[in-house]
Order: sequence, then C-alpha cells, then structure tokens
Amino acid sequence: MNFQQLKIIREAARCHFNLTEVANTLYTSQSGVSRHIKELEDELGVELFIRRGKRLLGMTEPGKALLTMAERILTEANNIRRLADNFANSDRGRLHVATTHTQARYALPGIIKEFRTQYPQVQLVLHQGSPSEIVSMLLSGETDIGLTSELMADYEEIAAFPYYSWHHAILVPRGHPLTELPEVTLEDLSAWPLVTYQTGLTGRTKIDAAFAMAGIVPDIVLSAQDSDVIKTYVELGLGVGILADMAIDAVKDSNLVRLNAEHLFPANTAWFGMKKGKFQPNFAWHFLQICNPSLAISDIQAQVFATGELQTPLHYEI
Repeated sequence: MNFQQLKIIREAARCHFNLTEVANTLYTSQSGVSRHIKELEDELGVELFIRRGKRLLGMTEPGKALLTMAERILTEANNIRRLADNFANSDRGRLHVATTHTQARYALPGIIKEFRTQYPQVQLVLHQGSPSEIVSMLLSGETDIGLTSELMADYEEIAAFPYYSWHHAILVPRGHPLTELPEVTLEDLSAWPLVTYQTGLTGRTKIDAAFAMAGIVPDIVLSAQDSDVIKTYVELGLGVGILADMAIDAVKDSNLVRLNAEHLFPANTAWFGMKKGKFQPNFAWHFLQICNPSLAISDIQAQVFATGELQTPLHYEI
C-alpha cells in the first residue's frame, strides 16, 4: 500500500468514479489508475469498488471504510509537510482564500489590507466561486479558508466561524413609488419586477422562503451573481433590487434609494471555514482572528482539530 493508491481511492470518490478524470487530476494514465486499484485490492484481499464490466459504479463497504482512513492519512501527511513549512517560514508563505464575489468585493478589502500589513511576506491568493464550489475547494484542500453565507456551517468536515451578520435591502431609483410607503411589504414588492441574486448565492434561499411562506410568487426578471450587476439594472429601471445591504454605498449609489427590508427577510451570517484536521500556518489562524477578534486562536484550533461550540455572530459595519 502506498500514498498514490490512497490518493486514487480518494479521487475516485471525488470524481464520481470516472477513472479518466482521476487520471487527469493525478497527472497519470487511466491504465495506471486501474493497475493501482487492482494491486491494492489484491493486497487487501477485498473488492473496493462496485463494478459493471470495466466501469466503477460506487464503493463497497470495505471501500467506504478505506476511503475514510485514506482521507485521514493523506490529511495527516499533508499536515507534516505544512508543520515543517510553518516552523521554517513562520511569517511567509501562501494563503488561499475562497469566497463569493459579494464578499470579495465588499467584506474582505479591509481585512486583507490589515492582514497584508501584518504579514507582508505572505502571498494571498483569492479564489471566487459559488458556495458549493467553495465547500468543494475546502474539502479537497485546494483552498485554506472559505468564506460564504451559505452551506459553510452545514458540513461536519468543516470548522465554521462567524464573520458578521447582514441583511438584505431593497434598492430602487429615486422617485420610485415604493419610496413613498412608510414600510414596504412583500405584497408591495410582488407588484414590481425584481432583480436579485442567483439561486444559492448571497442569501437567495431566504428571499425565496419569505415569499413562499407568504404564498406569493415574485416576478424575478433577472438573477445575477454580482451585486454591481443588480445595481446596474435597477438604475436602468429594469426592476426593484433585493441585495445585500453591505453592497450599497451611500456615495457611489447616490442616484438610488435604499429601503429597509430587515422586517421582510431573516438575517444572514457570513461564515469562515477551515477543513477539520488540517494543519494551518500561524498566519492562517491570525487571518480568522482579524475577521472575528472575539475568537482566540486556541478556540479556532480547538474547533479545527475537535468539535466545539460556535461563537455568536458579530455585526460589522462595512
């Protein structure tokens, strides 16, 4: 048994048992992947995969048990390498952070500026993606830290830490009839075409749930990934915007009017996450502490390497 065989087992599950994708991921040949699997099964004396001809359909019970062990072994092997790097280069290195466009554009700039001041020799690599893509990057080890308002706290394999709480707001052009109302209701909103986020992004689930609970089917004419796109189309008069409150700038968006929606849609929490059991350089722990000063590094490490209680979400003015 060797590390390459364990990597193949892990990647086979991640690639939905497509051996061509496994081979591409590990920079090897498909025949080499098949050979490693056969040699490992022969060595263990059990079949690890359910097959139909030459195709892999899933994992047997022994295969599932081995997958869990392989994940742990490969994580610990990577931890050993990172441990050595951490002591050799405690204030330099590379930190990968994956987040959505909204968080990268509006929530992180101040944090990144402060982090760069404290760790000028650390190269910060920012990845952008959907919440599901961010979770996948965390679980695969492609990124060190993930930031999103969706999914992060739902995975047992991820230690999630609160960053800040936020609400949706309504955005309309100046002079819009909604600005004349003392308080906007869901019924008021349903009378207008709406522009908001794509499904699964920036609290869209809570927007949909609020309308569904009220028995209202909203007329969403455009769904976007980018808050700036939403604002652009609101400004053009395409519809009424529903977007994250931190994405609205009173100066830059002075031709638009922000209306309160805290009574319409529940608050959201932006979460930072790290893969449990993964060793991190010291500057990664400090990055999270900059984001949420109420967290002690010992508390962060306790959750990464064991189960712990989450801290209360904070609300930061951005």
